[in-house]
Amino acid sequence: MLIGEYIHSLDPKKRLSLPSKWRSELGKTIVVTRGLDNCLFVYPTHAWQAVIEKMSALPFGAADTRGLNRFFLSGAVEVEVDKAGRILVPDFLKEFAKLNQKVVLAGVHDRVEIWDEKKWNDYKKQIEKQADEFAEKLGAIGIL
Repeated sequence: MLIGEYIHSLDPKKRLSLPSKWRSELGKTIVVTRGLDNCLFVYPTHAWQAVIEKMSALPFGAADTRGLNRFFLSGAVEVEVDKAGRILVPDFLKEFAKLNQKVVLAGVHDRVEIWDEKKWNDYKKQIEKQADEFAEKLGAIGIL
């Protein structure tokens, strides 16, 4: 399971070192795509395949389905993890997530999210304020 929060730097060549704890679970080839909330989603190939299977089961005739498929799939790239545990973040994804030099890699169960450090800190403050409210809602439907 991919969990935790790590601060890393994008080097001048747009390479990003993955946390060593996650490297074996992520594998040698990973998929990086546009994520929600203007971050990047990083999936090991097996988890990406599960996402694709779920998306392909959605009704093609629905505009929302087509839009979400286009958003995730057209922005997806397979990336090789080098021997030093780094990946190259493509320019268009770096621009989408507005990544500066300092980034946060957040483990979220089956994926990693890559955030600009400032955006992550702002987002985290907002979510922390709403945690009790989220727990109430999830408790009401039997999740917590």
